[in-house]
Amino acid sequence: MKTAARMDGIAPFHVMDILARAQTLQAAGRDIIHLEIGEPDFATPQPIIEAGIAALRAGHTHYTGALGLPALREAIAGFYDTRWQATVAPTHILVTPGASGALLLALGLLAGPGDDVLMADPGYPCNRHFAQFCDARAITIPVDADSGFQLTLQHIERHATPATRAVLIASPSNPTGTAISAAELARIHDWCGAHGVALIVDEIYLALTYDGDEHSAARWDDVFIVNSFSKYFLMTGWRLGWLVAPAWALEGLERLAQNLFLAASTPAQHAALAAFSSASLKELESRKAELHARRDYLMPALRACGFGIPVQPQGAFYIYADCRTLTEDSFILAQTLLETIGVATTPGLDFGQHHAQHYLRIAYTQPLPRLKEAIARLENFLAR
Repeated sequence: MKTAARMDGIAPFHVMDILARAQTLQAAGRDIIHLEIGEPDFATPQPIIEAGIAALRAGHTHYTGALGLPALREAIAGFYDTRWQATVAPTHILVTPGASGALLLALGLLAGPGDDVLMADPGYPCNRHFAQFCDARAITIPVDADSGFQLTLQHIERHATPATRAVLIASPSNPTGTAISAAELARIHDWCGAHGVALIVDEIYLALTYDGDEHSAARWDDVFIVNSFSKYFLMTGWRLGWLVAPAWALEGLERLAQNLFLAASTPAQHAALAAFSSASLKELESRKAELHARRDYLMPALRACGFGIPVQPQGAFYIYADCRTLTEDSFILAQTLLETIGVATTPGLDFGQHHAQHYLRIAYTQPLPRLKEAIARLENFLAR
């Protein structure tokens, strides 16, 4: 049977092959340090778990409306107010199955055949694949350390055409952990408004910003904002996210949600209500501090091993490490590190084409003693 032409542009996740091999080695008795998967190692806070259990016991197992529980949409709006001093109407918030569901809604509404979506290279691979899935073109713009691996207005003006339908910014980003400045984002926002181009801002890691202010694009009411309960809220497996959208887009987005996934998980939505409790937020901030400490240990340790890290990541839990002094092929290096010393990393090839062979993404999603063990293994490996 023939498959749809769009499948030709959907690349596999190389990290999943690395994970599968790492799990095989573990099953054979090897001690593997997992620095490859972008998932916090912390458990979901207990108040959230208890709220999910209570929701199941109370019989909250039926569909919600396509836009999500009204109480959860109000709680998210309250979080924007208290955390980021941004006023967001609950009616402009759509609860989705993960941030992936949110981005799929936004691109499904905005992009189609003949349309271009501008985004950074390196960047999260699903961004370009979702554009492809909508039969639009993902225009991946090479970015380097000189712009903090972020798009600038100059990049956008250089690559925009009459076909440009949307610009996608991720801040802090995956895989680099770098953030865009408030001033640069404002310039991009103004350009998009003047040219009738939609601005989509991925703020999945915004609450995991360690350096500088957490500035949300919600200060404007004409932007599409993607966010998630997965990273800061430690709810990866609950598969819950949200989209903030302009008023004009809400009716179309609701129709798409009704047809694409009907509604997000009802028990997960009830559980997420407890994510904003004082007990949960206290634990989440403690976990954030742990991630911050891990970054501050790992940065100089990796540099001492010979990796280049030209820009300090301001947030998320990734270091995008230049390994040119060690190899000309980061994919082979990732395989070698896994097989020889049991340290799993992600090759840059997963995140685009621009100098991808020169970079590894290293996720500091393991406890500090395990990170120190990984560095010790790296030092021994390089000494040989």
